[in-house]
Amino acid sequence: MPRKILPRIAAVTPGEQPMTLRVHWDKGEENLIDVSGMIQTFRVYAPLRKSPELFRQVQVGEHGTDIVWTDEIDMAADTLWRLAQEQAGETMTADGFRHWRERKAYTLDEAARALGLSRRMVAYYERGNRPIPRVVALATRALDTASTP
Repeated sequence: MPRKILPRIAAVTPGEQPMTLRVHWDKGEENLIDVSGMIQTFRVYAPLRKSPELFRQVQVGEHGTDIVWTDEIDMAADTLWRLAQEQAGETMTADGFRHWRERKAYTLDEAARALGLSRRMVAYYERGNRPIPRVVALATRALDTASTP
């Protein structure tokens, strides 16, 4: 499989809303990313939950491969890139797709039938061998909604 090259971070500033970051990538793109889920979930980010002032001290790490607040608190560029893509509604991660299938208790064949895809394509999406199109991600959400009373 060809090596995936993710963009590097050129600049980062706190966003206008709490726990958001405006990230400028080396390829010229810019994203406003809500990192509240990460900060609320992981213990390493506890100081950021307690101190908005510390959160505002965010900086680009060495070589643009991460952002840092202190020597102990950082966040990888690939994590930020994934969050930016998910929040823009452009994609679904392979892990997210697999978790959806497991949550629904679908076999590969059942997931393929539900989505109108081949079993092989479902397996590709789940392994991360193919990017998951937005329409497929939206279909998984629709199937979740349709089965909720």
